[in-house]
Amino acid sequence: MLLSGAPAMASTGSSMADLQPVPLNDAPGSGSAMFEVDGTTLHFTLNYQGLLADAPHAAHIHFGADARQACPTAEDDADGDGFISTTDGAPAYGGIAVSLTTEGDTSPDSGLAIDRFGVGDDVSYSREGIEVDQATADAVMAGGAVVVVHGVDHNGNGEYDEGDRGASDLDPALPGEATDPALCGVVMASQMDDMPAGGVDTGAAALGSQNLLLAATGGVALVGGALILARRRTDSVN
Repeated sequence: MLLSGAPAMASTGSSMADLQPVPLNDAPGSGSAMFEVDGTTLHFTLNYQGLLADAPHAAHIHFGADARQACPTAEDDADGDGFISTTDGAPAYGGIAVSLTTEGDTSPDSGLAIDRFGVGDDVSYSREGIEVDQATADAVMAGGAVVVVHGVDHNGNGEYDEGDRGASDLDPALPGEATDPALCGVVMASQMDDMPAGGVDTGAAALGSQNLLLAATGGVALVGGALILARRRTDSVN
């Protein structure tokens, strides 16, 4: 009887997140993230549409025991500048638990490894066999995790630049558009029986409690190169 009121943590099952635009950030896209959890092994499929074309979009599972475990609202615009930055959103969704990269490392250290995330306005990829810690596995199954896809073209000029938004809150050398959260969805239990087939890679994660602010230190060089590449692609099209 005493145990009946305690939340049950499923070690095996499916869950998914419906990704919708973050308030104030003008992202026109949408998407979904689907997960299969087997103990502490995670498989995922991420897809999204409508974000900035020819540009990289970092994506993560966020989780924080002290966070609201929710997507940010307009009220999270702490400095009143009219945008939701990554820092503004952290009280809602917490720090990075898993970097949803296309290959290689999936730890928070890869939070800004933009050369290993999806690029463009119509993206879909899968990965299998990612090892996570028990807290993350439980959060993905129990509705405590949040998926966030980053990268917003606030001024609609077809590239990441400072524009009206200014520099990134993660690193002043980067435009805020490159790191602002675009799409967000809380992971909820799913009735799906099987994940879509065809993962692009298999990886393992060594998870920690770092948030995106800490992950930025190791990823700045990769971000800079990726953003330059993205701009060159845009210029060649124009």
